[in-house]
Amino acid sequence: MTLTPDLRLDGRVALVTGASRGLGRAMALGFAAAGADVVVSSRKLDACETVADEIRSMGRRSIAVSCHVGDWNACAALVEASITEFGHIDVLVNNAGIAPVPPSIAGITEELFDRTIAVDLKGPVRLTGLVVAHMPAGGSIINISSTASERNTPFTVVYGAAKAALNSFGQAAALELGPKGIRVNTIVCGPFLTDSFSKVVPTPESVATLAATRPLGRIAEPEEIIGTALFLASDASAYMTGALLALDGG
Repeated sequence: MTLTPDLRLDGRVALVTGASRGLGRAMALGFAAAGADVVVSSRKLDACETVADEIRSMGRRSIAVSCHVGDWNACAALVEASITEFGHIDVLVNNAGIAPVPPSIAGITEELFDRTIAVDLKGPVRLTGLVVAHMPAGGSIINISSTASERNTPFTVVYGAAKAALNSFGQAAALELGPKGIRVNTIVCGPFLTDSFSKVVPTPESVATLAATRPLGRIAEPEEIIGTALFLASDASAYMTGALLALDGG
C-alpha cells in the first residue's frame, strides 16, 4: 500500500463534453498532462479541433467530435466515435451545460425550459447510460454541477433545478454502478472566470462585488478545477463515490 495518492492517468481514455472552452478545456488539457488520451467534444467542431491539437502537441492521442448533448442520437454517435478510436472509456466528464436567464418565473418559455433540461440533465443521463457499457472497473464519471443547485434564484430557476436533478442522478448512478467498480461523483462549482460567466457578470465592478461575497475573496480561474477533477478521475479517490464536492471558494 502506498501512502502517496497517484493522480496520474497514464493509459486511460477520458471523454469530456463542453471541452472546447472554459472548464471543459481546462480539464481536457489537465487530463492529457496527467497522461490520458482525450475525446474533446462540444457543438463546435473547429473549436474542439483546436483543443485536440493542443493535446496532441503534448504527446497524447486525441479526437474532436461535434455533439449537442441534448440530442439523444448525437450522444450515441459521440460514444460510438470514441469507442471506434480508443476501444474503451475510463473517464466521462459531463461538463456541457447552458444557463439561459429568464426574465422571471412567469416569463420562462417552453423552449428555454426544454433546451436547458436537455443539455444540463438529459445529456448526462444519456451519456452515462451509453458509456458504462464500455467503461472498465476503476472507471470514473464526473458530473459538473453548480451552487445554483443548492441555492437557487428566480433568475437561475431552470438551470438550478436541472443541476439539482443532476446531483440526485449522480447519487443514484453511484449506487447502481458501484458494484461494477465504476464511481460517480459531482463537482458543485461556484463562479469561475469563463466566457459564460462574463456574459452574466459583464463588468469589473460586478465581478468585484460577487468576489467580495466569497470567503476567499475572488472568482476562480478555469484551471483551478483541474486538481479536483484529477482527484476524482484518478485512483486517488478510489473509495469515493456518490459525493457532492463543493468547489466554490467557500
